[in-house]
Amino acid sequence: MSTTTVEILVVYYSRQGTTAELARQVCRGIESVAGATARLRSVPAVSADNERPVTSVPESGAPYATMDDLKETDGVLVGSPTRFGNMAAAMKHYIDQTSALWAQGALVDKPAAVFTSTMSMHGGQESTLLSMLTPLLHQGMIVMGLPYTEKALSTTRGGGTPYGASHVAAASPGGRLLDEEAQLARALGARVARTALALKSGRRLPGG
Repeated sequence: MSTTTVEILVVYYSRQGTTAELARQVCRGIESVAGATARLRSVPAVSADNERPVTSVPESGAPYATMDDLKETDGVLVGSPTRFGNMAAAMKHYIDQTSALWAQGALVDKPAAVFTSTMSMHGGQESTLLSMLTPLLHQGMIVMGLPYTEKALSTTRGGGTPYGASHVAAASPGGRLLDEEAQLARALGARVARTALALKSGRRLPGG
């Protein structure tokens, strides 16, 4: 009897490193689920002059994501810092390239979730998360958040929302992730992984 396995794409943009750390915690959550592996990818900065990537190869960190990464994996988590209550231009540029996938229905019924980081406590986290969920809904993906059965959602003094994992840099010394923020990021990754496994194997969805 074969064992079902899934690979989940975690794609992010990060300038100061906090969104990248959230992404790593998400990956830990994914890989805590038996049969699930994470594929970590980033996106390049774009030029304000032409909205094209500034560089084609990252100097360090995760490789840059392609459209094939979206097609080949069984689910996706998208992360971006907040820019005036919206996702960063670099992530928007990447998502805007998915029109061909939309036309093919290539992402329909894949589970998806989002995460973000801000400098300040009221920096537009929830509107940013919603801005990233909108194109995923257009793709026909199964969007997921964090349920309040995750106790850290009610106790966190930093980030963490029902719309997705988040981090508030000003809430901790040196901008490091609070324990609750890291815990919620892992929980979100694990939830997407469990759902992808259930969908792929034909099992009942977790919590369903």
